[in-house]
Amino acid sequence: MSLIPAFEIGVWNAWIFILAGLFFHAVPPMITTQFNTNLKNKSSEAPADVYLNKTERRINTFEVALLILLLIYSVFLPLQLGTLWFYTGLAIFLMAVIVYMTLLVPWATTPPDEPVTTGLYRYSRHPIYFTILVQLIGLGIASASWVFLLITIIFIITMNTSVTPEERGCLEKYGDAYREYMNRTPRWIGIPKS
Repeated sequence: MSLIPAFEIGVWNAWIFILAGLFFHAVPPMITTQFNTNLKNKSSEAPADVYLNKTERRINTFEVALLILLLIYSVFLPLQLGTLWFYTGLAIFLMAVIVYMTLLVPWATTPPDEPVTTGLYRYSRHPIYFTILVQLIGLGIASASWVFLLITIIFIITMNTSVTPEERGCLEKYGDAYREYMNRTPRWIGIPKS
């Protein structure tokens, strides 16, 4: 990893990983929703910004800006093809994609009037966010970019604020079932409940 990254537009740049991540996070749930009409009700929750207070909106705007910055930066960030950095980052990225795909099963099989609490949701209330963060870390390693990893770490720190309004919305929608789920399940994988 170099302190000052190379900037060059190219086909084999980090944007390929970003595009693949967006594809895997958007297309399978859309396809699943098309084949299961019950999931359309699950996807029709109130938008997250309804539950945001003024501070949360500012942090959310900052998060979106960080994601846009990562996307733009990825266009100019060459992957370190053929190096240990690339293969390690690729393995981490693919592992996160596979874990994400396994998360679709409990999401698709849980009735719309119940919170999703099976599969990896037993260990974290937000495993989908976790897979996104792991994908970004894998991309930072595959490109051997300290700058990309630093922006990702800042994004991870602000992510904790994003999930609070979502949890308030789930409490409103699912009531005591979600409250019990919150009491027994940590917010993030690997971080014990406080």
